[in-house]
Amino acid sequence: MTAALRHDEYQPVAFASPLTPESVREHLDGIAAFLGGAANVIMQLSLKPVAYGVMESDVESGSVTIHPIKRLRTTLTYLAVAWLGDEEDRRSYREAVNQSHRTIRTKATSPVKYNAFDPKLQLWVAACLYWGVDDLMRRMRGPQDSAQAEYFYQYSARLGTTLQMRPEMWPATREEFYAYWEENLVQHAIDEPTRRYFNDLTDLKMLPRPIQLVFGRFHRFTVSALLPQHLRDEMGMTWSARHERAFGLILRSISAVWTRMPTVIRLFPFNFYLADMRMRRRLGRPLV
Repeated sequence: MTAALRHDEYQPVAFASPLTPESVREHLDGIAAFLGGAANVIMQLSLKPVAYGVMESDVESGSVTIHPIKRLRTTLTYLAVAWLGDEEDRRSYREAVNQSHRTIRTKATSPVKYNAFDPKLQLWVAACLYWGVDDLMRRMRGPQDSAQAEYFYQYSARLGTTLQMRPEMWPATREEFYAYWEENLVQHAIDEPTRRYFNDLTDLKMLPRPIQLVFGRFHRFTVSALLPQHLRDEMGMTWSARHERAFGLILRSISAVWTRMPTVIRLFPFNFYLADMRMRRRLGRPLV
């Protein structure tokens, strides 16, 4: 496990209220989107049909290797809409994403079958998104109220139901989710084409050379830190107790400042991209 605290280490406390798009704001740290983004992509694409759906996609405008900034915007907007958006926001963005997904289907030469509308694939992607934010939340904030952690998990089904994942597909409890996660994760093997794609992403090969030189090494360290051990092994990445202590110190230093920020700052970039999506919708501009 990469987390300093396992999911079963939460201490039982009194029940809390279910979450809403307003109350969930207290549980989100926007900086997690920047820290965990690339590692989460690797988790999602460790499921081979998801990987080949992305790597073979004809939608060039959404390719992270060709348009990294645009891809960042669309991904963060999806997270913002899923967590903070109202039903109109979710419907609008679902329609926009569906339009871009219509051509993402198995190619004649593909080694696996895939379809961007497959709810089982969307379940895995949503699971990765939830696992990633839960992992970072525990690392940055420490043990959580067990009832509130469960409510945040239940609310996070929106990461899948904002698209085609059916609500009943989301594991019923957080405990069942972790059983699903462990059972499925160990079955994922990364083949060589996908590993090359991941290494390019990890080393920021899609960005200008000066940015690669300045940030590439730290980015690889962060990606390694936030991957489950099974995927580190599949990627051939090394990780030690010394690395874990160093990364823990970095996260605690960030958390000491970030979690004390006013909500409007702490939520950035989620609140920014939600406002951007709503403005684009009013102006009739593309949402994806």
